[in-house]
Amino acid sequence: MAKTTTADTFTRERALFDEIAPRVESTLPEVDVLAVELLSPSRFCVYVDRLGGVDLALCERVTRLLDDYRGDWTIDVSSPGPERPLRRPAHFRKVLGHTVQLRTATEIAGKTRFRGELADVDDTAVTVSLDGTALRIPVEHIVRGNLIDKDGTP
Repeated sequence: MAKTTTADTFTRERALFDEIAPRVESTLPEVDVLAVELLSPSRFCVYVDRLGGVDLALCERVTRLLDDYRGDWTIDVSSPGPERPLRRPAHFRKVLGHTVQLRTATEIAGKTRFRGELADVDDTAVTVSLDGTALRIPVEHIVRGNLIDKDGTP
């Protein structure tokens, strides 16, 4: 059996996100799919949010929309929680000025993990202030992003 690498995990998460987000968001336009994360080789979690919050009924609706995945996967659907996932520029814009933690697929400035204040966001990159130094990180290189600042809940 081949060993799964971290890069394989992130590639599979992106593929699942690209399949799942449009399906959920077009069927339930009030719902924003924040992230899809692999929890094991046969289990993933879909993080969703909507104005007014996420309840059990919404989680059940999203799960039912993904019924065709259930033959191969165990599916969890969850609210974002205090360390909400950030993947798209729109997600980052909602928490501008707050502390975020990022992980990139490739090294940027010699690192793949960053924690700092989100200073700027555009459609292609985020800028994080790290100890007073601004670092621009392309969104396409971000494989994990989370809000760390507990007061930054949008």
